Amino acid sequence: MYSVNNWFALITVWTAMAIEFSGILHICYIVQRSVGWMAGQPIESREPPKNIYQNLFFYGRCAMSLALLCLSFAVTFVAIFERKTTVWESVPPVASVVIFFLLMGCIGILEGSQIAYFAVVKMQKSEQGQDGSMGYFAKKSARILFSNNNHNLAAFLVGRQLCVVSCMFFIARITAVKLEPDDDNIFGVPDWMQSIFNTGLLGAVIVAVVASVSWRLLASAFPIVFFKNPLAYVFLRLCLILEMTGILHGAWVIAFVIKKVTGVKRDEFYIGTAEERAAESMEDDNGRAAGHLIAALDVGDNPPIQSFDGMDDEEDTQDPDAEAGCPTNAFPIDCSK
Repeated sequence: MYSVNNWFALITVWTAMAIEFSGILHICYIVQRSVGWMAGQPIESREPPKNIYQNLFFYGRCAMSLALLCLSFAVTFVAIFERKTTVWESVPPVASVVIFFLLMGCIGILEGSQIAYFAVVKMQKSEQGQDGSMGYFAKKSARILFSNNNHNLAAFLVGRQLCVVSCMFFIARITAVKLEPDDDNIFGVPDWMQSIFNTGLLGAVIVAVVASVSWRLLASAFPIVFFKNPLAYVFLRLCLILEMTGILHGAWVIAFVIKKVTGVKRDEFYIGTAEERAAESMEDDNGRAAGHLIAALDVGDNPPIQSFDGMDDEEDTQDPDAEAGCPTNAFPIDCSK
């Protein structure tokens, strides 16, 4: 709760909304709607219908975004095949293009998986597929992610970030434009425009649209499809292995320090304990009965379970206090009352 109830969060939202308003990434909305239409599940907005001027403004920005994406691909491909990028000399242009798209696909799966996991973690346990009702990979993913107070979800985020950054490093080498002193400008553009190409901005546009935002929008509309996808499960395992290497374990320390310095508290402090909500006949936003509050993830006091191979076939066990709806790891309470 504290993470959204401060000026930093508000300013971040304003900044993100301003970038979205610019329309640079609006082609992602067309991708989302097209996939929904092809899947037979059209995306329905909860906003009131747009008038003609609003539609013109919206689709005009979509057209502008598409034109910018096409320009970005054209410049990047010309630079790759004319060997005007920072990629290693030993890598042929065709291989660079193949690696480029493979790495963008990896980032896309990781981006979509993150959105899907945060959507599924808010569901009731019976809806998470841990009983195998949504398939083998959904069952395996749920039992790995949502054990130990969802701590493995936090571990996935750490490993995911390392994986994404690694992919970004290689993509930057492939797409960054670099001209030698005697090279002609790409498409014969003026020097000022070529200087924009040299910044790597066009490669960033491609990655943002094709490898990130489009997948996030799709996952927000179809989270279960991502959740039970076998490729998502493979990357889940990979990210947990990367987290286990300890390369980014400093993130746990920083998170712990921030938690202590800022004095952030769990949701029970802001919305009441399970008993208080039960007494007031409250029910959370997901339709879960009072007394069954489940935090999205825990970055704090207990280390994540690093051995998860043996948990898949174990019988589900719960603490008696947890059965009664007691948040045992937050505020000790007497459940016998």
